[in-house]
Amino acid sequence: MAQPAQDDIADGTNEHTQDMNAMLFEAVHRPLRAARVPVPRPAPGQLLLRVHACGVCRTDLHLLDGEVTVARPPRILGHQIVATVVGRSPAADPAAAGMGGLGGVGGVEKPFEMDAPRACVRARVGRRVGVPWLGWTCGECEYCRSGHENLCPRARFTGRDIDGGMAEYAVADERFCFPIPGGYPDEQAAPLLCAGLIGYRALRMCGEATRLGLYGFGAAAHILAQVARHQGREVYAFTRPGDEPSQAFARELGAVWAGDSDRLPPRALHAAIVFAPDGSLVPAALRAVAPGGTVVCGGIHMSDIPSFPYEDLWRERVVRSVANLTRADATEFLALAPEVPVRTSVTTYPLAAANEALADLRAGRFEGAAVLVP
Repeated sequence: MAQPAQDDIADGTNEHTQDMNAMLFEAVHRPLRAARVPVPRPAPGQLLLRVHACGVCRTDLHLLDGEVTVARPPRILGHQIVATVVGRSPAADPAAAGMGGLGGVGGVEKPFEMDAPRACVRARVGRRVGVPWLGWTCGECEYCRSGHENLCPRARFTGRDIDGGMAEYAVADERFCFPIPGGYPDEQAAPLLCAGLIGYRALRMCGEATRLGLYGFGAAAHILAQVARHQGREVYAFTRPGDEPSQAFARELGAVWAGDSDRLPPRALHAAIVFAPDGSLVPAALRAVAPGGTVVCGGIHMSDIPSFPYEDLWRERVVRSVANLTRADATEFLALAPEVPVRTSVTTYPLAAANEALADLRAGRFEGAAVLVP
């Protein structure tokens, strides 16, 4: 984790305490540990942020379970951060000063400028911003230069490679911070930054599909259902067999049908998005989509996909995955959310109860999303 310098941080942030509360990931299969750690000091090009809310994501469970690797623990998890800018490094231009010390991880070889949306470059102190999963990209590889920075092989991710938002303060690359739309309280805004963004990217991969299936009706699906209905699509929600509360929740949000994931919908789908990390749902979704339909795997990790007969894939059905997000995704979705308007259903927990929130997410004890409030 980044350590604060002894001299003052720019823009008056020396008035803040030099220590903060945080929840630390130290090893796989161990609970997060509450600790007092130094407030991080922003490197050139970074903002110092006072965290107001941080969403809890299934990716955090994958990190805890070792299904997605944290290379350099200890690490502060959390990648759906809503915060206020309280300071910046005096050398604030990453293109001029370089980008060292990214939240405790070593510096990068070369700074860069991109044609991608620059979000809130030179964000003012006092401005509210959001920080998503994608925390830094190289800007030099073929993916970054072709509009696919989400596939950058050197990308660094908030809450995995860079300390995240399960703390009272965080630092983030200014180019990967985004203005939060007005009208959203901090807790309501947090799920937009991953559940919303990854759902939106997955939806774009479905093309003009009119009948859309959502497998797993959690944080991402409850946001995406609202966007899909706004766009005039029919939503079909699939949940764990017998999960009547989630099915009722889906119908409240406009789903035309909600049922068990081992059932076929009443009409063939044009596309389906699998949010649940269960590989057996991929063949099930293929059987539910019409010829020419698409199945999008919307998670960062999934259990093995079992074998299935070629006939289920034949007639130009497509299976594809979605990976991470781009800054263009964030800019587009955060502009769209208030137009829908998207309303998030959240269960809040104090920062110190992060392990409880993670356990409740794993057990499916709430509808919508969980959010930590420092």
